[in-house]
Amino acid sequence: MLIAPIVIFGILIVLVLIVVGVYNRLVRLRNRFKNAFAQIDVQLKRRYDLIPNLVETAKGYLSHERETLEAVIKARGIAVAAAGNAARKPGDPGAMNELNGAENMLTATLGKLFALSEAYPNLKADQTMLQLMEDLRSTENRIAFSRQSYNDSVNTYNIARESFPAVLFAGTFGFTVVEFLDATLSEEERQAPKVEF
Repeated sequence: MLIAPIVIFGILIVLVLIVVGVYNRLVRLRNRFKNAFAQIDVQLKRRYDLIPNLVETAKGYLSHERETLEAVIKARGIAVAAAGNAARKPGDPGAMNELNGAENMLTATLGKLFALSEAYPNLKADQTMLQLMEDLRSTENRIAFSRQSYNDSVNTYNIARESFPAVLFAGTFGFTVVEFLDATLSEEERQAPKVEF
């Protein structure tokens, strides 16, 4: 008679240990993808800080290209807002989709600015512009590496969350599916910008 309660108690202890282990693993993985997103956020802020300097430098040379310069500033503002929202809720599908769209729009408008700068030899040779463009390229590379790290962390987290036995407890403990941060451009954004004079 004493063996049955001991076996039941032992089974309960094993189940509790499994749940605690699953919970702790999911917490560790969630913190890892949040940290990875924080690295992206640092690079995005660096990028956003460079853009106004780039526009100011280009403004002197591209005075009649005001529309393009305003589009870059507007896209930057939208991207800053989306990045702030995503930083408050890393992994949230809505926030990640908003950030993806804003970043794609900013990349497309910057591409138009760079294409325009190619048509102006004085701007192309300006040392400040050259340095800013190099800093921006370097930052873009850092963002790409950070994005890859984030997406790898999200993938590990999502797999752990959807695997057995975690799938039994994840929803109960508030561990939801996390969205990747894609760098995919639409077909229109992939097209080289057309510069007409």
